[in-house]
Amino acid sequence: MPIIKQHIAQVVDTDERERPRDLAGLVAELELDNPTARRWAARDLAEFQASSEVLIARLKREDDGSVRDAILTTLTRLGDTAAVAGLVECLRSEDAALRSEVIEAMKQLPEEVAPIMSGLLADADSDVRIFAVNILESLRHPQVEAWLAGVIEHDPHVNVCATAVDLLGEVGTPLSRPALELLKARFPDEPYICFAVDLALKRIGED
Repeated sequence: MPIIKQHIAQVVDTDERERPRDLAGLVAELELDNPTARRWAARDLAEFQASSEVLIARLKREDDGSVRDAILTTLTRLGDTAAVAGLVECLRSEDAALRSEVIEAMKQLPEEVAPIMSGLLADADSDVRIFAVNILESLRHPQVEAWLAGVIEHDPHVNVCATAVDLLGEVGTPLSRPALELLKARFPDEPYICFAVDLALKRIGED
């Protein structure tokens, strides 16, 4: 029985990709009930730069994990302004799994995300600011340490600062010592902040 199911799945995959693969056809396939068709459409839309907004709209309501993976892969390949802006919108979703997936996708776009990082770190929503720090974890960009230092110097929310100081302990240099020491003074009654700062200072060492 499993062999029959596998054969049927292969036929479905083949049949779906034999349809016209123009932009209009692929956009239409994103709305089909068949998740296999949606997955192939999401993959093939990588050939069309104008597809980012459509993909984002589908991502916000897609409930199949494999289709969401395909959409996010295509969006990271496209990496245009619409793709990045749409991913930022998804950071505000009530779907925790989607938020996590979007954070991982944005980590793959260091050059595209860098111009908006200052805005994310200053967002009115503290959760979005935490997500932005999480993105910095793998964002290979020369400004990462400066961004994190700015967070712990100015952000009023203790949880945002705690997330930033944890990461700064991993990527920071002695240049961050003044910001770290200031953080202890800003939150003197927060035991975790004091612990995390001392650990970070120990890790980054001296000049």
